[in-house]
Amino acid sequence: MDTLTIESLSRQFARIGARLAVDEKTPIAEAYTLDVRSAAGRHSKGSKGETFVLRVREDVRESLDLLTLDERAGQRHLLLFARPLARGEASGVREVTVPTTRFLCGHDERHWFVAAVGGGVSSVPDAMEGLQPRGVAALQQRLGVRGKDRNRRKNPAFLRQGEWFFLPQPGWQPPSAALTVLRNEAIRRGDGSKPHLVEELYRDGGELVYVCPRHPNGVTPAQQAKILARDPAARAWGWQPLRRNMQVFARGRVRHADHATITLPCWHRVLMNGEELSRNVAFLD
Repeated sequence: MDTLTIESLSRQFARIGARLAVDEKTPIAEAYTLDVRSAAGRHSKGSKGETFVLRVREDVRESLDLLTLDERAGQRHLLLFARPLARGEASGVREVTVPTTRFLCGHDERHWFVAAVGGGVSSVPDAMEGLQPRGVAALQQRLGVRGKDRNRRKNPAFLRQGEWFFLPQPGWQPPSAALTVLRNEAIRRGDGSKPHLVEELYRDGGELVYVCPRHPNGVTPAQQAKILARDPAARAWGWQPLRRNMQVFARGRVRHADHATITLPCWHRVLMNGEELSRNVAFLD
């Protein structure tokens, strides 16, 4: 990754209305990370105070290749591809491990976002469709949703708020609703992100996990037992029992600080998007 590459990427981000900064001084464990940073004191101004920040470890710079696979200025989205330089391109440079990652960078309602996407996608529409939860593409096909509407925040198959998809379930009701429906309940991705507050929420099933600040995505009871046996001081880490991969249903208003409030008139199945949990994406919520 040389100066010309950085200048070219900066122009491409500018064409979708965004700013890109490259940081090679901040120490990081990963080869590189990409995130969105808000300027101090400007969070209330939404995306105007935000910048995409690419952090690159010093020993990786000469082995990293970055290119834009697709750019959609009208949609304010681009697809970025990070990969190691092909053998021979980085002659004389010590060989280091550089992971291959595709990043969808774009604007959603009020803020810029970056999401790691899997597979061999090469276009923004394919990347957006790849972020949809499993089964949503088939549902849209069954409902006859037009191609131009499949990545909108609202169509006959779902409503979307950020990373959460809400699929209508007309006629469905939770059992013993008065005892099991939670009011103004938070749902969150599990990595410390801001919660989405749901007026009515019903959870069913799932896997018991224990969560603490050091393990925000949760560990199984067996994994927790091994951690405690290895380090007795871990008992003071503030563990909480939660359930993972449950069936979740929502109704009513769904609120979030960075998104417009949506209203679910009937019960909707709640699914999270299919973003890859990549260590190369840093979430700064």
